[in-house]
Amino acid sequence: MELPLPPEAPMSPLEALRRVCFLLERGRESSYRVDAFRRAIAAIRLVPDDELRERVESGTLKQLKGIGDSSAAIIGQALRGVVPAYLASAEEKHGAPLTTGGQELYAAVRGDLHVHSDWSDGGSPIEEMVLAAVELGQEWMALTDHSPRLTVANGLSRERLEQQLERVEGIRGSVGAAFTLLTGIEVDINLDGSLDQDDDLLERLDVVTASVHSKLRQPAYEMTPRMLAAVRNPHTNVLGHCTGRLVTGGRGTRPQSQFDAEKVFRACLEHGVAVEINSRPERCDPPDELVELARDLGCLFAIDSDAHAPGQLDMKAYGCERAERLGIPAERIVTTWSAEEVRDWAGSRVSA
Repeated sequence: MELPLPPEAPMSPLEALRRVCFLLERGRESSYRVDAFRRAIAAIRLVPDDELRERVESGTLKQLKGIGDSSAAIIGQALRGVVPAYLASAEEKHGAPLTTGGQELYAAVRGDLHVHSDWSDGGSPIEEMVLAAVELGQEWMALTDHSPRLTVANGLSRERLEQQLERVEGIRGSVGAAFTLLTGIEVDINLDGSLDQDDDLLERLDVVTASVHSKLRQPAYEMTPRMLAAVRNPHTNVLGHCTGRLVTGGRGTRPQSQFDAEKVFRACLEHGVAVEINSRPERCDPPDELVELARDLGCLFAIDSDAHAPGQLDMKAYGCERAERLGIPAERIVTTWSAEEVRDWAGSRVSA
């Protein structure tokens, strides 16, 4: 994987706007600002450049719904064959490497097992997430929108998940063999440790990431059996952001959940479940000492972005820096494997 090179002039208005969004998301800028540029992309996606050029010259570009002052300037400068000033500023501010370490492991990462789209609480269509992953040099990606219990995140009901599976099939047909889009879900771990989706649907998915999103302050004697039940479930492939902590960001901070980590990680080892290294800066989950415990026990890992927008896919750089610094062997990180190897690994639990 590598950060796509900045587009050089001449570039299309769409290329310029998409790159701006990518950089703002990568730099954790305001979602309000990013959404404004996403609306501009939607406004011009099907408008020919000749029409855009005419509107620029006649001063009617902003009559298109979704085009504001900043997006109009980007479009006009791109059409004139120069790098838009807004894009140049975003490149200077957010185009540098996210970390000073982990580059070797980052280069080895081939996919992502935790990605959201606008089907749940992500900000972009599946197609846009796929395109960004391809531009980053990923070989595959699992789409893991939320399950129905998480209504605050627009979790997918059975019916909506079935509809999404049909959409994924269509996208797979358009992408071809150059990139593999895996079906998946980030399924809630219920209070009794069961998974928040019907078993027959989970069997149809390529991969299942299971995470706790509720009652995070349960005492350890309740949280531990809850997590153990989820890990032992034959549909679970990845244990997502296992402590649930928040260390920074707009949602404030949250202490980590209490559970017997050695018991839970030993169960992960026994059942072939990967421990997620969640790369989102606000999560940085699990903390270093738990990553080291899982490492010493021999667990598999998944370095995931937990991306809710295209530019956030690159946040795996943070997880790679941590994993490399903490001595996690690349061969034990399932996101360095090929899509075929991941499918075989994930499917082996259900077929066993």
